[in-house]
Amino acid sequence: MPRDTPHLTAETLLMAYASGVFPMAESRDDPDIFWVDPTLRGVLPLDGFRLSRSLGKVIRSGRFEVTLDAAFDGVLAGCADRDETWINPEIARLYAQLHRGGHAHSIEVWKGGQLAGGVYGVTLGAAFFGESMFSRARDASKVALAYAVAMLRRDGFTLFDTQFLTDHLARLGAVEIPRATYHARLRQALSGGARLRGPVPQSSAVMHLRSQTS
Repeated sequence: MPRDTPHLTAETLLMAYASGVFPMAESRDDPDIFWVDPTLRGVLPLDGFRLSRSLGKVIRSGRFEVTLDAAFDGVLAGCADRDETWINPEIARLYAQLHRGGHAHSIEVWKGGQLAGGVYGVTLGAAFFGESMFSRARDASKVALAYAVAMLRRDGFTLFDTQFLTDHLARLGAVEIPRATYHARLRQALSGGARLRGPVPQSSAVMHLRSQTS
């Protein structure tokens, strides 16, 4: 996709998401941003999350505390804190601006008072565009995704866009769909109204996502 040259705003970013594209940078140090509209799009069906027995045990154990929008900047920094990242300073600035405007949210996972993992994304209509996740403790990102799915289902969302399909996401139930199918589902989701809100559900509510996966 063509690279962007004008100064971007949060409003530009929202228009891009509504059109089915999202931004990336080649690296942390590359100032340029390009737009992506994959031929095959990753989505996580909100009625198809695979909550394994082992992940269920972790959630029930109380090992982690989960919050919503308590440390957006910390989650953003955690997602960018890796050898190879598409989050450059301009992208970080834009998502922080979206968060302040109520369009970007983070689900944080804490262990012993320290940020152990999380996921963040953008909301528009009844769509949640999952941007990135990170983990500093075993299972922390999986816990974040489980709580995210539980909240999105509760709050009336219909589309969880993961952008790409990874092995990690596939094990949790994510699939790939053709670009045209994604755009049709996106249009439908944008016509709906949903709002990600607190409180964070109890672990017992998250366990309702449980499937037969072992």
